[in-house]
Amino acid sequence: MILLNPGPVNVSPRVTGALGRGDLCHREPEFAALLASIRSRLLAAFAPTGGFAAIVLTGSGTAALEAAVTSVLSPRGRLVVVANGVYGERIAAMAAAARLPHTVVEGAWTAPPDLGAVERALGAPDVEAVAIVHHETTTGLRNPVAEVGRLARARGKLLLVDSISGLAGDPLDVEAADLVVGTANKCVQGLPGMAFVLVREAVLGRLATYPRRSLYLSLATYHEAQVPFTPAVQVAYALDEALAELLEEGVAARIRRYAAAAALLRAGFERQGLRLVLPPELRSNSITALWLPAERSYAALHDGLKASGFVIYEGQGRLQRDIFRVANMGHLRTADFERFLGALDEVLGR
Repeated sequence: MILLNPGPVNVSPRVTGALGRGDLCHREPEFAALLASIRSRLLAAFAPTGGFAAIVLTGSGTAALEAAVTSVLSPRGRLVVVANGVYGERIAAMAAAARLPHTVVEGAWTAPPDLGAVERALGAPDVEAVAIVHHETTTGLRNPVAEVGRLARARGKLLLVDSISGLAGDPLDVEAADLVVGTANKCVQGLPGMAFVLVREAVLGRLATYPRRSLYLSLATYHEAQVPFTPAVQVAYALDEALAELLEEGVAARIRRYAAAAALLRAGFERQGLRLVLPPELRSNSITALWLPAERSYAALHDGLKASGFVIYEGQGRLQRDIFRVANMGHLRTADFERFLGALDEVLGR
């Protein structure tokens, strides 16, 4: 089955094979070495110039994101949340669940945020951090992380970036941020169950003084203890192997590969007469949102493609009934995308 959903993704036989390395106690030095390898490879891939620490935890990308959200404020602080899609709204929901003061800068789901509104929100005296989604998977939109980072730095605020579906798929200057959240099972091409936060080293001491609002999801706890709870050992083996593959390919090369795959798919969609939701300048390299053709249901489209060996993804939130999404993440080749376009032609009856 070819997975054209935005994670979990198809992985290489090499990554799958890493699951069979055997059982291991997480309190033994062998696991400490495995975790050190993962952290080292994460930093080599995404923060090669130094200045960051990699905090790894067992859980989905959402778990790592919630750890970052609940760890980034002092008892007196406020978080500004930039929300132009489901995942920005999820950050606000995390802040609300933890009873953290927060201000939401809402925007259209098919447009970049209003930077003027962000700047005004950052002017409140109790604001300590701003959070933004790098790649808003709701529509496949790339947000202006660097611009928001400049606004944050000018006012001495921390920048928290949800790059769960962005890292290794779209360019990101980690230096623009203070906390960057990622996961194994999207563009890194690992398996579900491990996630991480890259934290600026100069910020770690500050976070250690803040309240620990969760027993399990506290960045300070993970930084101090490294393995405070039982990790998913076999998934860690797979993540380490996926990171080795990523470094061998090169992050820039993977981004180019994803961009080429997206261009191939989008040219095919245009030939088929399908309408893309976003203009070219806003589109990510790894997911394409399309309006459903008239008188076509998502269920019929999904089921017809699945019968041919391809899984696509429905819309979310207010766009659930109107769009469908095709991702090009994972260990896939040009021939896979060409076969998909042929299957889509058949399902559409064209």
